[in-house]
Amino acid sequence: MPKALLSVHDKTGLVDFARGLHTLGWQLIASGGTARLLREAGLSVTEVSDYTGSPEILGGRVKTLHPAIHGGLLARAIESDRADLLRLGFDYIDLVACNLYPFEQTVARPGVTLAEAIENIDIGGVTLIRAAAKNHERVTLVCDPRDYEPVLQELRAAGRVSDEARRRLAVKGFALTARYDAAITQYLDPDYRLSITVYPVQRLRYGENPHQGAILYSFEPGGGPLGGVVLQGKELSYNNLLDLDAAWRCAVSFAAPSVCIVKHLSPCGVASAPTLAEAYRAAFECDPRSAFGGVIAGNRPFDGAVAVALGDLFVECIAAPGFAAEAREALAKKKNCRLVEMPALEIQPRFELRTVTGGLLRQDVDFGDPPGSEWKVVSKREPTEAEWAALRFAWVACQHVKSNAIVFAKVEGQVVATVGIGGGQPNRVDCVRIAAERAGERARGAVMASDAFFPFPDSIEVAARAGITAVIHPGGSVRDSETVAAADAAGMALVVTGVRHFRH
Repeated sequence: MPKALLSVHDKTGLVDFARGLHTLGWQLIASGGTARLLREAGLSVTEVSDYTGSPEILGGRVKTLHPAIHGGLLARAIESDRADLLRLGFDYIDLVACNLYPFEQTVARPGVTLAEAIENIDIGGVTLIRAAAKNHERVTLVCDPRDYEPVLQELRAAGRVSDEARRRLAVKGFALTARYDAAITQYLDPDYRLSITVYPVQRLRYGENPHQGAILYSFEPGGGPLGGVVLQGKELSYNNLLDLDAAWRCAVSFAAPSVCIVKHLSPCGVASAPTLAEAYRAAFECDPRSAFGGVIAGNRPFDGAVAVALGDLFVECIAAPGFAAEAREALAKKKNCRLVEMPALEIQPRFELRTVTGGLLRQDVDFGDPPGSEWKVVSKREPTEAEWAALRFAWVACQHVKSNAIVFAKVEGQVVATVGIGGGQPNRVDCVRIAAERAGERARGAVMASDAFFPFPDSIEVAARAGITAVIHPGGSVRDSETVAAADAAGMALVVTGVRHFRH
């Protein structure tokens, strides 16, 4: 009779899996809580302590660490190993279903203590997984509940799990324990080393250009593009994914219904409004020419109104936390437009990686001004209420524009939106000129945000000629007094934040 050892923390699907094994004539061995669950489901199960003749000790810290268990797992199908098991009264174990204490989820909780973290470091489970994976020539390892049914299907069809499947499951086990150990190392000493486990999602048609190969990876096994699900359209490209990520990060930075339109990794329109449709229209009006062939992200579900508002605009991709049935129906006419349903409004992971020659750069994600930041009005004139609303919006929007980032924004009724965006130039005053050109007459009465300080007063002077009435920037230049003087001379309100938001 083949033997299966079941010892899991996540018990999703376990009872059905165990029942399937039992029906096929397998003997079930299980530890502690797993054994109780199976008995409550009416299944015959041998508890690990009864199987080994050794009780659980140290408050459950030691359950499966016994030669009867690991000898049964690691024994090969050769005469000398079989003789060793027989001499000691042990037997082969043919399958292991095991997953681990939730260490990563535990340490992600606010206020978790070191003692709590330590108790969620799995020892026995990791050892079971590695033993079964090492001996996958004979032993089947199942460490992911999603593999329960495929394993049962193979057993029902052929009476055994195929060599190819056992090898694949073993690889998954080693990947799990590698990630687990890396998470523990990272928690105990964040600077000791950087270990990253990623899982291939799909091989992309090409990278930024057709002669470059590219693959999309996920931090989670089975993850989709950007953690979401593609509902419609052809395969996402490398450039689509970069643009969608930029648009999504910008859209979810705002609390109100908001839309960001991105073209070639640069926002060309951002807006917040009472409805997503109104936000889209305002974002589009910022730069209609650049919006053609761009990507769109909204921080609310796409409804029929916003889908209709798109009209015949050619859109590469749309990301949103959901798509209403009427939106799906309307957008289905844009057959090449990819729709990506995002699972949550949170940005994960909370760090960014970039390759450099010979290594990597890692930094925390810029989630905006740190707590305790204090804005100060340094001009003679205070901003009006409408200017304050536009300044707050523009300050968030400029954080998603490539440095030197300049954003012109305006409040019109209940809508606040960009009217001109300039960025990515080697000097700041050119970015002001670009934003002014994009805005045209709409710059009159608008405000301006700059991601970093003004090294010279020329940017303020160009903005004043364009019709800007209020400005927000970090301050900190040796020529700040000249900038203040230029603002006062133009009758502008000038606010400094003390916080820089470069985005290279």
